[in-house]
Amino acid sequence: MASFYVENFGCRATQADGAAIERQFEERGLARAAAPAQSEIVVLNTCTVTAAADQDARAAIRRIRRENPGCQIVVTGCYAQRAPEEVAALPGVSRVIGNSHKHRLAEILVPSRRDAVTSIESHPGFVPLSSLTAEARREIYVSDIFAHTELLAAPVFDGIGPGSNNERTRPNLKVQDGCDNRCSFCVIPYVRGQSRSLPLEEIVDEVNALVQSGYREVVISGINLGRWGRDFDKPLRFEDVVHEILDRTNLEKLRISSVEPMDWSDELIDMMAHSSRIAKHAHVPLQSGSDRVLRGMHRKYRPWHYRENLEQIRAAMPMAAIGADVMVGFPGGSEADFEETRRLIEEMPFTYLHVFTYSSRPGTPAADLRDQVPVQTARGRNRILRDLAAEKKLAFMRGFVGKTVEAITLNVSDGKSTEALTDNYLKVRLWGQHDANQWLKARVEQVEAGALRANLSA
Repeated sequence: MASFYVENFGCRATQADGAAIERQFEERGLARAAAPAQSEIVVLNTCTVTAAADQDARAAIRRIRRENPGCQIVVTGCYAQRAPEEVAALPGVSRVIGNSHKHRLAEILVPSRRDAVTSIESHPGFVPLSSLTAEARREIYVSDIFAHTELLAAPVFDGIGPGSNNERTRPNLKVQDGCDNRCSFCVIPYVRGQSRSLPLEEIVDEVNALVQSGYREVVISGINLGRWGRDFDKPLRFEDVVHEILDRTNLEKLRISSVEPMDWSDELIDMMAHSSRIAKHAHVPLQSGSDRVLRGMHRKYRPWHYRENLEQIRAAMPMAAIGADVMVGFPGGSEADFEETRRLIEEMPFTYLHVFTYSSRPGTPAADLRDQVPVQTARGRNRILRDLAAEKKLAFMRGFVGKTVEAITLNVSDGKSTEALTDNYLKVRLWGQHDANQWLKARVEQVEAGALRANLSA
């Protein structure tokens, strides 16, 4: 039996795509290998959101070629879609399959009689890449991503979960892909295409299947999750899918991943605040607290709008986790612009931040802007915001010392304690070894190394 291994890079959406690819292979009778060195087919499911992400993919290709020279190295994902010729020219790469053809990846690599693939030209929408030889071009499967309507969907899992040690817990289900926004710094629309949604019935079926398998918390995610349902012939709202999951499944806890500021409606906030089955966790991308920089980024909200959203979320859910993505180093960003961002973050009730340094991406409008911020300046700003975020997170966590929290167990992190996660996204280390996928109540003793140290509540 042939073996495969899928290595994922980047965001939750990429990981969800990787899970769907694994499902494709398994349906064709291939066995999942434990590591790339033991596999006949290695699929690198890449990210390209930064230059560092591209470098990570190239380093992985070199490593796998060195460790397993006899395997097929297949590169897919966002880097493959953005720069297929560049990727195909890398030593060791067997095939390049962009996001436009990712949904047919297993079919391309392991064709059956029914769907035998005789050549790349047989695939709809194939666009020849003229700078490579004819032989090399046959190994590239990339076409216009904006004509792409498929959406790969399979749950991704975190930690060890119910059943056996090979199973996992807290599945992440991608219900939306692509993006119709055109933020000036972002390459994602050009490699993932237009916004498209997983049909409502498929989402309900997937969640019910996960519940029947014993999973107790499910995370729903997407590239632009709040736009779910807008692409249907009869458009639906994101609130509709949340309602349906609550009404038509017995899921104990639904966690909502990142939702853009424009999509936090009064109804969504009210649902989260009043349902014990929705995790009290709001991730609201910020990017910048400067109005001038937000306009340059082509973001569709202003700082005062963002501030009102967070204040409304905090008022409705006083103990909720509130996080954001923040970018430093956007071209033309002055010290005054950065200070506006720092001050907004300082004043807002954030419990954590993901801070990124701007990375110029070929083909995006921001790549052509003047006044690129010096690397050292951007790194310094990054450090300031990370330190501020760490202070805010520590203060939030200290507020739980002496209190009882409920958390779902993930996996045993060492021989003495079990790792768990609270409803409001705080890591807990519970004394003793406990089975995974259990909701447990624990009394917090102290904050230790970025986690709450706790004992089971009597």
